[in-house]
Amino acid sequence: MSTPGGPPEAARVAREIGLAVRALVLTDREMQTALARRLGVGLTDVRAMEELVASPDVLGPVELGNRLGIRSASATVLVDRLEAAGHLERGRHPDDRRRITLHLTERARSEFRAALGPLLTSIGRITAGLDPDEARTVATFLRDVTGAVRDFAASGPPPGAGGDPPGPD
Repeated sequence: MSTPGGPPEAARVAREIGLAVRALVLTDREMQTALARRLGVGLTDVRAMEELVASPDVLGPVELGNRLGIRSASATVLVDRLEAAGHLERGRHPDDRRRITLHLTERARSEFRAALGPLLTSIGRITAGLDPDEARTVATFLRDVTGAVRDFAASGPPPGAGGDPPGPD
């Protein structure tokens, strides 16, 4: 018989956490779909705008396309569409005037904030229920999990696993 908090309990809790993280990761697509619907744009448009908001670097059409996993021609069509809709502006790179940079318009940022408002309010209510130590633990855990997911995404296949998965060309 195991003691409370012993190995079987730790394994059960670890499994629960793993399942909860997996569920959270899977809901990202649902959130993006809901956001696209609220903004009246396509899913790729939302992903592009999210990349522009989250990127610490200035992005051009090529970098944006690479991050979205789309070809250069598709990225140009995407940028044209977002610009025509008033969500995006093209500019010149401050250090290399030959390079084009992409910036979300203030209108797009405002629409994003408004569309995400109910979600952010719900997360705020959940966060408000945590004591300071719990909040620090949760924040550290989420940062660490985010890092693990990013590391996984950036790594190649394991040795002997072959190349890219099959998919449309």
